[in-house]
Amino acid sequence: MSSLRLISSVVRRATTFSIARRGYADAVSDKLKLSLALPHKSIFTSQDVVQVNIPAESGDMGILSNHVPSIEAIRPGVVEVIESNAGSQKFFVSGGFATVHPNNKLTINVVEGAPLEDFSIEAIRSNLADALKVAAGSGSEAEKMEARVEADVYEALQHALAK
Repeated sequence: MSSLRLISSVVRRATTFSIARRGYADAVSDKLKLSLALPHKSIFTSQDVVQVNIPAESGDMGILSNHVPSIEAIRPGVVEVIESNAGSQKFFVSGGFATVHPNNKLTINVVEGAPLEDFSIEAIRSNLADALKVAAGSGSEAEKMEARVEADVYEALQHALAK
């Protein structure tokens, strides 16, 4: 079989399959269905979300309705949820994943998270100083690495509260 006939045969077969495409006319709703969950409980769910801002590993991003389905790794930082009637709510998360599903559904799964107003800046500064002391100390490498991760989370939390 010549290469031209082989290519045309492949093209004919490929065109018989329908390819699912997302178009702008597919919009059903202008709201997101959000689920923000920890491994042991859900900390926020809503059917009336206009926008969610997440601290993605690739950079901060906002998610609106009809967003392209995707998965994003989340770094420690603030997840801001903007609802149409309730204003905005902020949650500090330690890291995890955000999954944008078709049909305007967003799930955010994080290791730890809590409303931003639940944190005390004084406690954060004290814990950050302790973690930095352990990271710079003479403990084992495992203890130093663990303290460095802890310090990174406290630094992100301190930065979020300073805004």
